[in-house]
Amino acid sequence: MIGSRIAAVGHYQPAKVLTNEELAGLVETSDEWIRSRVGIRTRHIAGPDEPVDELAAHAAAKALAAAGLTPADIDLVLVATSTAIDRSPNTAARVAARLGMPRPAAMDVNVVCAGFTHALATADHTVRAGAAGRALVIGADKMSAVADWTDRSTCVLVGDGAGAAVVEPCAPGAEPGIGPVLWGSVPEMGHAVRIEGTPPRFAQEGQSVYRWATTQLPALARGACEKAGITPADLAAVVLHQANLRIIEPLAEKLGATRAVIARDVTESGNTSAASIPLALSKLVERGEVRSGDPVLLFGFGGNLSYAGQVVRCP
Repeated sequence: MIGSRIAAVGHYQPAKVLTNEELAGLVETSDEWIRSRVGIRTRHIAGPDEPVDELAAHAAAKALAAAGLTPADIDLVLVATSTAIDRSPNTAARVAARLGMPRPAAMDVNVVCAGFTHALATADHTVRAGAAGRALVIGADKMSAVADWTDRSTCVLVGDGAGAAVVEPCAPGAEPGIGPVLWGSVPEMGHAVRIEGTPPRFAQEGQSVYRWATTQLPALARGACEKAGITPADLAAVVLHQANLRIIEPLAEKLGATRAVIARDVTESGNTSAASIPLALSKLVERGEVRSGDPVLLFGFGGNLSYAGQVVRCP
């Protein structure tokens, strides 16, 4: 089977920026308290008239433009999200309608914070098998819509946004641009991160998540590198789920990616769940911090205590 690659990426964030100082007017907290515990300075917040599919469509349009493609060139749309209000039409179908795609397969993937890397692996497998020519993979979440704005332990974390990637076949004989996925979950700990209830609200057991992420995930991330046939020292960049700077930095250090750029977009975007990895990757590309062909580890983790990671070649 021919491998697949990421042809281009794009991202989108709402215009409204919520600072720590502004948050301190809504709930008992402070800029110092937030920065010292999670490293976040600002986050983008979507308005009531900005649904998840709109965020996703903006990011997708940018990725298509960067790839030099039109919506008609895409025959599979995968949207990773856990914050869409409606069940049908799903978010992927609404994105396809917004972009004017003729007849794509359209599916949502709900693996919360690990959603994008799960969806990217699914697109890779689909393209490799010849079931799709080109795929549009999007991570989009409106976490502000499920936040409890009276709970300072969680509302200070969340932000809204979307990131997208165009996946297409590699040229015959070329090395795959998307490495094998390493994925799994810890079902018995699914209660540690939740979006549930009516109305749905985001809640988590912060210490449990922190211990799991900092002790268990470094070995799993190294395993994703091994599947790709490289060592962490070979990586040009590491893009982890942007959950919390206190998780990202220790995890990156234990991984041993000594020469890699470490994505720290959480500081300005907050935790955007499934959007966080493609959003951070797109910004690294946009700023020129990674070059075309560079090996980059993407590793998502969180809700369901699920995880998925793969090494990709930068578009």
